[in-house]
Amino acid sequence: MITVEALTRKYGGFTAVDNVSFTAMPGRVTGFLGPNGAGKSTTMRVMVGLTAPTSGAATINGTRFADLPNPGLEVGVLLDASAQHAGRTGREILSVAAQTMGLATSRVDEMIELVSLTPTEAKRRVRNYSLGMRQRLGIATALLGDPKVLILDEPANGLDPAGIRWMRDLLRGYADGGGTVLLSSHLLHEIEVIADDLVVIGNGQIVASGTKEELLAAAGTLARCTTPRDLARELEQAGIVCTLSGDGSVRTDADPTYVGQVALAAGIALSELRSAEGAGLEDMFLSLTSTTQREGVAA
Repeated sequence: MITVEALTRKYGGFTAVDNVSFTAMPGRVTGFLGPNGAGKSTTMRVMVGLTAPTSGAATINGTRFADLPNPGLEVGVLLDASAQHAGRTGREILSVAAQTMGLATSRVDEMIELVSLTPTEAKRRVRNYSLGMRQRLGIATALLGDPKVLILDEPANGLDPAGIRWMRDLLRGYADGGGTVLLSSHLLHEIEVIADDLVVIGNGQIVASGTKEELLAAAGTLARCTTPRDLARELEQAGIVCTLSGDGSVRTDADPTYVGQVALAAGIALSELRSAEGAGLEDMFLSLTSTTQREGVAA
């Protein structure tokens, strides 16, 4: 389990992380989301002892990372797949990590096979690896000590579709076996597919957290028709607050059944009526972080 309590990190007059608290539970994949500069990486660096908090704390199963006697056996970490010794081979990197953790060399072979690096690739120097191969090597290093907690920042970067599917199945199986997974990614579709819980951060503060189902369900109802302005007017006359989206849909917090009844009474044929949950994680993410998006700031 990962516990973050009232975590704050300041750099001079700039507050990168401001009173952040959340928990990533065993047996679940927690998606950690936010725009660039929102504070995700800083929070994750504090978790693994690379950055000291200004106040608050982050613990792994109740213990600070710095106090773990053999961290690699407790928590697997992948924050930057490019931060590997470019002059060593993949096998050498895993072998050094195994020796550091006191593991048998047979574990190296197991991890190379697990992440689908070929024997030839394992003997190749990392400087000659593609980004996808570095990601696989980084995941192998994170899993080497058979930890119960995984902290991964953008692990799908550079992976092809088959690799992304492989990683998804790997992490799902890891969580189903009782492990704790904290996963940060800009690939929102992948987070939507694999995550059980979501934590959304913006401007260094948590803007939403909960189960994926709870947060997506809170998106309300979406309706489409050939005359969306007429539908919006009828809904407003019925006392239902709604908004017209740029894609021609009408969105509201009202129950879909009630929206359908209003449309039927007004003689408006709906081409689509559903919970906005189906609109997906991307819509929810953009809505929650609209004031912190770089494009929004530029506009």
